[in-house]
Amino acid sequence: MAAPFKDASKLNVAKNFIIPAPPTFSDPLEHRAFLKFRLAQAYRIFGKYGYDEGVAGHITVRDPIRPDCYWVNPWGIHFKLIQPEDLLLVDHGGKIQENESGPSRFLNRAAYMIHSAVHEARPDAICAAHSHTTYAKAFGALGVPLDPLTQDSCAFYEDHTLYSQFRGIVDDREEGLAIANALGSKKNHGILVATKSIESAVFFFISLERCCQVQMVVDQAAAARGLKPRLIDPVNAASTRESIGSEIGGWFNGIPEFQLLEHEEGKRFEYVPAP
Repeated sequence: MAAPFKDASKLNVAKNFIIPAPPTFSDPLEHRAFLKFRLAQAYRIFGKYGYDEGVAGHITVRDPIRPDCYWVNPWGIHFKLIQPEDLLLVDHGGKIQENESGPSRFLNRAAYMIHSAVHEARPDAICAAHSHTTYAKAFGALGVPLDPLTQDSCAFYEDHTLYSQFRGIVDDREEGLAIANALGSKKNHGILVATKSIESAVFFFISLERCCQVQMVVDQAAAARGLKPRLIDPVNAASTRESIGSEIGGWFNGIPEFQLLEHEEGKRFEYVPAP
């Protein structure tokens, strides 16, 4: 069984900071089981934060055995209820894989259109998360990027983009491709986050939502006082992004969310090989 941290292998995330390394797996079946366990946890974390809205929203992770497929939630089950055995394995053509998928075979078409395009266009992206959160929706309606107001918002400095061509519910491949193209090589698109781990996707999603909230509060307070917000200069904003906005930084910052969930639920990953 892979431990959350491996003390013998440590990584520098920034100057003077040493952190543990992500777990590695020699058995691809154990790796798959771990990712499914983590993905189900990610859904329940989103549910805890209220990132659900009806049947909207989805998080996907690329399968380590079949990289042309990804795991996603079945449509119509509340985020807080998602367990590893519920997840669907879907290929880039939108076909649910019969032997590996959970019992509820309802696939959100919008999830398929968006995530298949993102995973196809971004082979480096292991996890993609999208949901309709309050502050990101509100700030996104302004059609402007986040300012480097705080250390936290610097994580997204010149590493997010705004998709401004909304054409209704995503129900065709062209719309999914347009979103993937808008994302480009960046990690964030409105409230769509694409990263190299489930943990970093969860952290950057939560952080992005909070940064949108802070931006709106600052803009309102500044306008009420006839002031302009004080921005962090480009050099320091970029330097800060390289540390806290890095993939390993996102992974490490995301770990506490999973630790807390495991403490609350009393459930940790344990791999039991198939007989």
